Amino acid sequence: MQKHLLSNVKGYGLVSKHITSGVESHSQPQFYNYNRIWTIPFILAVIVVILLGIISLFTGVYDIRGQADGMEMFFITRVPRTIALMLTGAAMAMTGLVMQLITQNRFVEPTTTGTTEWAGLGLLAVYLFIPAPTLFTRMTGAILFSFIGTMIFFLFLRRVRLRSSLIVPIIGLMLGAVVSALSTFLGLHFQMSQIIESWFVGSFAAVQAGRYEYLWIIVIVSILIFMCANRLTLAGLGEDVATSLGLNYNRLLLLANGLITVAVGVVAAVIGNLPFLGLIVPNIVSMYRGDDLRSNLPWVCVIGMGAITLCDIISRVIIMPFEVPVSLILGTVGAAVFITLLLRQRRPRRSR
Repeated sequence: MQKHLLSNVKGYGLVSKHITSGVESHSQPQFYNYNRIWTIPFILAVIVVILLGIISLFTGVYDIRGQADGMEMFFITRVPRTIALMLTGAAMAMTGLVMQLITQNRFVEPTTTGTTEWAGLGLLAVYLFIPAPTLFTRMTGAILFSFIGTMIFFLFLRRVRLRSSLIVPIIGLMLGAVVSALSTFLGLHFQMSQIIESWFVGSFAAVQAGRYEYLWIIVIVSILIFMCANRLTLAGLGEDVATSLGLNYNRLLLLANGLITVAVGVVAAVIGNLPFLGLIVPNIVSMYRGDDLRSNLPWVCVIGMGAITLCDIISRVIIMPFEVPVSLILGTVGAAVFITLLLRQRRPRRSR
């Protein structure tokens, strides 16, 4: 089935070009021209995120104002946790945006491609070979395995011609289920099931000074993605178009995969599994702004920060003084959004 992509990527002269492919049009990028970043809506979004950050700083069971060591605990736990929320939200939303652009599918993100499950398998492999691994070692293992897993998924999509965009996330979920089952088997066999359980329960409860600093790598990843935004946007138009414009498609694919897996690996090692964040935010932004990576990246990062901060605040207050893992809130909301997107995808098909 033919799809029509309208692109106005700056610097490459793409205007009203029609591209043919074998995937349905509803999962494909649509590009609009939004050159201005600091608009009134964006400023309001930043203000809302700042307010959520302030609420996060003062939400918790420990009374930081009534205790003698309150300010010390404030900078040891509350400030690092809020910073980790912002960086993690930006990372997971950003990786979802890049993956959706490269695969030309709106249902793709680290959770629906098996990337996070591969990262968990990498963490387990590190524990199997190194009895007491450092955070850097765990992060390295997660990055390497998630890189391998994501490349397997990308290569599969390139070799197999799919007639429906709905098949892509199903394949990714099946692949992730297989990897997750392997991780569970190895964890039970080597009596390391507690590691798997703690990783699947993504939570910011253990974040404190000295245990989150590797998340600053995400800032570097964001800068690199922004610098390569135009090229990655062209890669999202397909291999034929990117090659005809003089770009090395395979190199761009490796670059995108590397940036994605670094962000996912860092988050997996420090925080754990955070499902569907990369699915929710990019789709919300794309509905209103199209799919130009350069102009959408700030919006995706800001909304990702706000979404995960709001979910974390809810997780802290819903059964206070106890705390619900933030992955539970994200999984519930993300599953609802995923089903809604599937229903929106099928509705136009019925009307034909």
